[in-house]
Amino acid sequence: MKQNLSILLILATAFSVSAQKKKPAKAAVRNYQVETKKVTVYTTAEKSDYRISKTETLNFVENRQPFETEPCIFVDPTVKYQTLVGIGGALTDASAETFAKLSKKNQQELLEAYYSKEKGIGYSLARTNIASCDFSSGSYSYVQENDKDLKTFSVAHDEQFKIPLIKQATAAAGGKLTLFVSPWSPPAWMKDNNSLIMGGHLLPQYRQSWANHYVKFIKTYEQMGIPVWGLSVQNEPMAKQIWESCIYTAEEERDFIKNFLGPTLQKSGLASKKLIAWDHNRDQIFQRASTILNDKDAAKYVWGIGFHWYETWTGSGMQFGNLRQTHEAYPDKALIFTEGCQEKYNVNKLDDWTLGERYGYSMINDFNAGTAAWTDWNILLDEKGGPNHVGNFCFAPVHADTKKDKLIYTNAYYYMGHFSKFIRPGAKRVGAASSRDKLQSTAFLNTDGKLVVVVMNQSDEKLKYSLWIKEHAATTTSLPHSITTLVVE
Repeated sequence: MKQNLSILLILATAFSVSAQKKKPAKAAVRNYQVETKKVTVYTTAEKSDYRISKTETLNFVENRQPFETEPCIFVDPTVKYQTLVGIGGALTDASAETFAKLSKKNQQELLEAYYSKEKGIGYSLARTNIASCDFSSGSYSYVQENDKDLKTFSVAHDEQFKIPLIKQATAAAGGKLTLFVSPWSPPAWMKDNNSLIMGGHLLPQYRQSWANHYVKFIKTYEQMGIPVWGLSVQNEPMAKQIWESCIYTAEEERDFIKNFLGPTLQKSGLASKKLIAWDHNRDQIFQRASTILNDKDAAKYVWGIGFHWYETWTGSGMQFGNLRQTHEAYPDKALIFTEGCQEKYNVNKLDDWTLGERYGYSMINDFNAGTAAWTDWNILLDEKGGPNHVGNFCFAPVHADTKKDKLIYTNAYYYMGHFSKFIRPGAKRVGAASSRDKLQSTAFLNTDGKLVVVVMNQSDEKLKYSLWIKEHAATTTSLPHSITTLVVE
């Protein structure tokens, strides 16, 4: 008996030692070595020439416990959250038509500005419209009236402008661009109002035909050399618009996914495509998510929940808490910002600094609430904020004066670039907290080991602060109305 106990003790000790030997890899991650690293600071600031400009290099010094009076951005690279899919913008008809009016020189400049990781801001994500949307020169469909078998399906309309732009953008991004697609409306004859516009509902007898339409679109684009990563069910399904729109209640969207779209994607060999539900504002995101995702037969087809920012224009009312609650309730589903822009274009406000600040504020808080991907609306619009066939003219980060063949970069382009250029697909968001509400921050750890911290200051004050990591601090100053990216390597 004693001999058996001795053997058991020896085996237990051996197992314990073996288990300890397997832990160093994890322990190495926990012991993030910061003291030997340097911090490169890139800045964009109002009333300055800084536009994603390298402004200084910092060193860390030991600082075991900051005093309460010292403003700090505290970062813990060992605390990990969601993985970034990508950051980018929409390649709409309007963007493509405006792009086609530019000289070859300016076309190349725009492609590099958006998609080059070295010369530009390295967009890695894109969205495009299935058939027409408001940012098209006119309404159109891909099938002829009453063709429920989709025998007349054709994307010939897209071959003039949109498809060439998507292909050029993909090439400029290094040959890979994560693309998802969204419909604004089924063909008019599939709807109860017999119109592409003013909402309406998909008629029950055409649900299968409409589900087949997504498959036709995706397979046609892929046959033409454009890979499709994902799709949303319906753009803004609770908005009755004067442009292309279609209404789905939460229950209608759930049942369409469960009984038609999900099974059709699977049967057609497209089960790997990321299906995005909702695709509307933050205000109703939790209700929509809970209705769909609490039904396991619908939830199994859904990759994530998409959202927009049009529910409000005040910072305190942007309802980031709704995102956080949705993410906490359904942590196995992704959050993706699918659209946002400043509405009501005004040429006299192209230099308005709040354009960029809205992007920075939204992106920081969306990411901190668990968002895995962030997509701006049109990458390019003309000098009128269009083309738009219903006069819904808006801002884009870059505008083209097509009469003068000139590109105009708003500060929104640079604000987005502080994220997209430095935080790359596959990066993990890590723990980051500001000790002052005037400094907004988020942080990501890239797959190459570079730590990226974004800090935004919307105040009129120059604010001195320290980036504090693992009992070490690097001190810098945030300029009034500025955004900075700090790269630790």
